[in-house]
Amino acid sequence: MDLAYIPSPSTGVIHLGPIPLRGYAFCIIIGVFVAVWLGNRRWIARGGKPGTVADIAVWAVPFGLVGGRLYHVITDYQLYFGEGRNWVDAFKIWEGGLGIWGAIALGAVGAWIGCRLRGIPLPAWADALAPGIALAQACGRWGNWFNQELYGRATDLPWALKISEGPNRVAGTYHPTFLYESLWCVGVALLVIWADRRFKLGHGRAFALYVAAYCVGRGWIEYMRVDEAHHILGVRLNVWTSIVVFLLAVTYLVLSAKLRPGREAIVEPDREPSGGSEPAAEAGSEPATAKAGAASAVKAGSEPATATAKAGAGAVPKAGSEPAVKADAPKTGADADPKAGATAEDKTTGGDEAAGAKAPEAKKL
Repeated sequence: MDLAYIPSPSTGVIHLGPIPLRGYAFCIIIGVFVAVWLGNRRWIARGGKPGTVADIAVWAVPFGLVGGRLYHVITDYQLYFGEGRNWVDAFKIWEGGLGIWGAIALGAVGAWIGCRLRGIPLPAWADALAPGIALAQACGRWGNWFNQELYGRATDLPWALKISEGPNRVAGTYHPTFLYESLWCVGVALLVIWADRRFKLGHGRAFALYVAAYCVGRGWIEYMRVDEAHHILGVRLNVWTSIVVFLLAVTYLVLSAKLRPGREAIVEPDREPSGGSEPAAEAGSEPATAKAGAASAVKAGSEPATATAKAGAGAVPKAGSEPAVKADAPKTGADADPKAGATAEDKTTGGDEAAGAKAPEAKKL
């Protein structure tokens, strides 16, 4: 008699009137939201704009679901196209069956399309999303618990998973491989976050680390599973896939670190025109450039030097002098207009408007 075990739900679907609410689908949806939420925070921290991760996820998620289902159907075709099987079941994604390898591969194609439309580099986006993808997998694995599938060998451990009698399964207690992989994915997410902060991973290396770390765990978890699968040289197909993908990820990590060290300085260039600073600068510099005979250039918005500054001892110029002064006959001494100082002071308070207003007169000179 088993003293402790993890119970399985009696059903994986609850009907809300005519609407079926499936636990497997809820786990996938929750995983997507977690990935987008964390990815958005990491993207903003790296200099990106809010909402970009979600915009690209609109492309990546549908592609990923199709890719995951295709991988599962192709590698386990006997479940849908064998004798006594109904090929229509291949479209019943709610009954379980998503291959992470196909989901990542085709999801990357969708993400590439989204990144191209936004004008941002795919590796930088993948780095921001990497730990979120691992957490999404951790959530999604609980969908296998609702469907009572993908468990391991029989065991009597206290954390054994109790499986009830049903189609293609025998009642008993088994290794909860769904739980093992879920916990492993949480560890992978924490590893990527730590390594990214510690080593400033960029150019796709955080994503490569996630892939390599996940493959290590997936390899030994596959050895525990007892569900039907194809074998090559006595080894399950997904084990071989884990080995190959792991080697590719490590190779990318090494080569990328040598060829493109460091992290992207800009992950999302601002393609909007800058806020009018250039036109303002041109307007402010126009009076100075118009005075070809002046001894010094006048900066926009500053208090330009005038001829009254060199007036006789009896004339004391005020702080703001008139920017536009005729160079041929400056007034000095007793001939100086007593209202000139006030006029200059009033006009200089206008800043660039006064300078711009004088530009046409300066050009005539």
